[in-house]
Amino acid sequence: MTSSRQQPATPPAGLSFPRRHARTQRFTLGVPRAFSVSPDGERVVFVRAASGVDRTHRLWVLDLPRDGGAPVERVAADPEVLLAGGEEELSPQERARRERSREGSAGVVAYAVDGAVELAAFALSGRLFAAELRAGTARELPVPGPVIDPRPSPDGRLVAYVTEGALRVVAADGSGDREVAVPEQAHVSYGLAEFIASEEMTRDRGFWWSPSSDRLLVARVDDRAVRRWWIADPAHPDREPQPVAYPAAGTPNADVRLFVMDLAGARTEVLWDRERYPYLARVHWSAAGAPLLLVQARDQREQLFLAVDPESGETRTVRAERDPVWLEVLPGVPAWAPDGRLVRLTDETGARALAVGDEVLTDAALHVRAVLDVGEDDVLVSASAGAEAALPETGEVHVYRVTGGGAERWSEGVGVHGAVRSGAVTVLVSARPETPGSVARVLRDGEQVAVVASCAQDPVLRARVRLTEAGVRRIPCAVLLPSGYAEGDGPLPVLMDPYGGPHGPRVLAAHNAHLTSQWFADQGFAVVVADGRGTPGRSPAWEKAVARDFGPTLDDQVDALQGLAGRFPLDLERVAVRGWSFGGYLAARAVLRRPDVFHAAVVGAPVTDWRLYDTHYTERYLGTPQDDPEVYAAQSLLTDDGLSAPEVPARPMMIVHGLADDNVVVAHALRFSSALLAAGRPHEVLPLSGVTHMTPQEQVAENLLLLQVDFLKRSLGGMRG
Repeated sequence: MTSSRQQPATPPAGLSFPRRHARTQRFTLGVPRAFSVSPDGERVVFVRAASGVDRTHRLWVLDLPRDGGAPVERVAADPEVLLAGGEEELSPQERARRERSREGSAGVVAYAVDGAVELAAFALSGRLFAAELRAGTARELPVPGPVIDPRPSPDGRLVAYVTEGALRVVAADGSGDREVAVPEQAHVSYGLAEFIASEEMTRDRGFWWSPSSDRLLVARVDDRAVRRWWIADPAHPDREPQPVAYPAAGTPNADVRLFVMDLAGARTEVLWDRERYPYLARVHWSAAGAPLLLVQARDQREQLFLAVDPESGETRTVRAERDPVWLEVLPGVPAWAPDGRLVRLTDETGARALAVGDEVLTDAALHVRAVLDVGEDDVLVSASAGAEAALPETGEVHVYRVTGGGAERWSEGVGVHGAVRSGAVTVLVSARPETPGSVARVLRDGEQVAVVASCAQDPVLRARVRLTEAGVRRIPCAVLLPSGYAEGDGPLPVLMDPYGGPHGPRVLAAHNAHLTSQWFADQGFAVVVADGRGTPGRSPAWEKAVARDFGPTLDDQVDALQGLAGRFPLDLERVAVRGWSFGGYLAARAVLRRPDVFHAAVVGAPVTDWRLYDTHYTERYLGTPQDDPEVYAAQSLLTDDGLSAPEVPARPMMIVHGLADDNVVVAHALRFSSALLAAGRPHEVLPLSGVTHMTPQEQVAENLLLLQVDFLKRSLGGMRG
């Protein structure tokens, strides 16, 4: 066994933690990611930046000799070489894709491979490139641009890609470029995921190759019915506002159809009841069976698993599912097992369980989060301890191998673990609470053969996180105290630092997940992160407790705080809360609803009126504004009882929002500020010019943290009661 592990680079002296945190993109630059494993077990492909401050990712190959020789890393594609040192330019469509995936870096940020993992295709600066992974060569394919989402055929002979809403195919040697599907009008695109699919369903693609490489399944999106919103840049009044097709709750979605297309452009439409099941949530096409779809009703309480006849386009129902609350769309499913049985994740037993065919293979001791790989005789899954686990495993996520005989844990030790597998080779990535960063180990038949080098910077700051549970409901919590805190130093002002909502767990058994919270702690706070009901990781009932009412998310923050007070030095007369996105909504609601508990709030990019948020997310929890207006009114910050009640004390609020945000638009913050002003409630508003829902700009990200600390210290300094 050999190791290619590199020691993390030491950051330059003199830079503050907020600046280093921003410059390194939260210490993720230089970390290897996006692994692919060749089925012959000879190559591991991944992307990685050259250092912890280099934003440009390169494509790498780790060769795994079978003769006992040492694994060797080599660059398969270097953007600086391929672009001859030129600056990368992104099309508006590519910028939008990266915003949906929260991608802030550059270079080869995404790639796709053929079935043998011998050819990789990727886009740089809107141009198409292909890398021969065995030979280690890369070159540009001369095609029209700007290129989006290029994907090789399984046999490696062709590459399909999207440009200007059209799907095209070119030979891997650059010859024979041709169109397969061209949009009939301006509002139509082929081969791309619509806003809702990429933002909320984690479906970021819109075409899929057949296993035989002779046909494709292609999504056709027509968004003409979707309402247009306009994102203006007030700092540049000379620039026209940019239109965004945004499907707000209760308004029309894009019309999504699916076609089987051959390479000459002949098409057959895939037929299902699109009126009843308009959401195309998943598409799977493998040699194990017919094309497989997961389609959902708009209220997400019904869904169908459909097998497609590629010749006629007809579909047959493999399985129908219903849930009185909602059905979650989860990673890695549906899929076919090699024997033709359906692989899915189900809540039907009261636990999030793995099912293959009619057999449920896991029980309530596990809460399965994702399917990672379907093998010949097993399924690899990501899972946490379930509601009936023997011992709590706060913040832990493990990799399990599941067979008909039960579940066997593959990952070892406290931490957050994930895996990519093909055949006998697995890349097991592990992050732990006591160690910065993560380690990517390459295993063959369970034995370590290499460690993929990380070039990430050492954060220097050490997160002293204590993972625990609090309250009657055993709410998962992370507590961080100042690095130099001694037991006799007395109680500390408290900063609650949650996300607190669906799809956003923050209590993780991983060091770097808590770096910002530790930095706030080192400014003199006891920082508490609590994952209450609505957050994933424990059971379906835990997640679905927020149906039609987000109130439990606030109740559990209060319960966690009070449950920890007897065990940690918390000054309950000085409690602040900060959050972003749903966390911003939760922070604002905290000071409006429970000013007896919370004395100040940093409200970042908050959803203040759920009628202004998107369909798939919002309607899953709250229904539609037309059918459930009272639910929307009760969850809105604009009509919150705490605004107008004179007996409710006004607590300081700092509202922060990016003016270029196209996910939670700045109208949320502006309307909330107007409502606060009308109610006579003092607050501060910090508009971020040119900033989206992310804050990748280095100086902005640094100063935003510093300004929050200043606000919190001013707000809590002398407050009692």
